[in-house]
Amino acid sequence: MNEEIEQKDRFWLYVALAVLVIVTGILLIKQSENKKFAPIKQQVEEENAQMHIRVLN
Repeated sequence: MNEEIEQKDRFWLYVALAVLVIVTGILLIKQSENKKFAPIKQQVEEENAQMHIRVLN
């Protein structure tokens, strides 16, 4: 009986560890993408700022 309880505890530990690894991996990928596309985002923001110049008559 004790062996069954111990296996269940380890099962949930493995599930929690797998979830932690997956979430960490997703966060690292998102952070990498943000760094990768930062110059492009800055360029788009600059282009938008240039397009919003008011023309005075």
